[in-house]
Amino acid sequence: MAKDAPPRWDRKMQQRLARGEAAALGELYDRFASLVHGLAHRVLGDEHAADGITREVFAHVWENPDAYDPKQGPLRSWVATLTHRLAVQRLRVTETAALAGGRGSAEELERRVRRASVAARADYIVTSMPTPLRAALERAYFQRRDYRQTAADLGITEDEARRRLRLGLQLLSTAHEAGPSGTPP
Repeated sequence: MAKDAPPRWDRKMQQRLARGEAAALGELYDRFASLVHGLAHRVLGDEHAADGITREVFAHVWENPDAYDPKQGPLRSWVATLTHRLAVQRLRVTETAALAGGRGSAEELERRVRRASVAARADYIVTSMPTPLRAALERAYFQRRDYRQTAADLGITEDEARRRLRLGLQLLSTAHEAGPSGTPP
């Protein structure tokens, strides 16, 4: 199956979940668990807390399959949005408790939440972008390749490498354009 679920798959999955098919939940978990856990971990910075958010997300999907509206976008995006919202809520609760204990200020809390939110959104954007764009960005960033080297590595023209890098960076720059820190990815 493709990485980004087609709308038909999304509708069928929602229908199966609404009928209470446990196998559908298992299939959904297999498909999106790493996305959910990764986003939650990116926001919370805690493996145990990310495990808890992962359980909460799939419990919510199981109990509320009709909350997803296929007309609003892919199931993957809805699950990521739900994950982000729950993780930010958990971060706020945790950090507010720390704030009440005299550790930090309200401004520091908001900065931490905002930073975690932008980082999670950037992770989601990178994992969701088409493979050719992601491959070009990975070579440029992780392997420190310039556009000429990226073009040679990928077997594409230099113009195409520049185009992919530019488009990938433009998509990635939208991570900072999210609204308030509670706004989902």
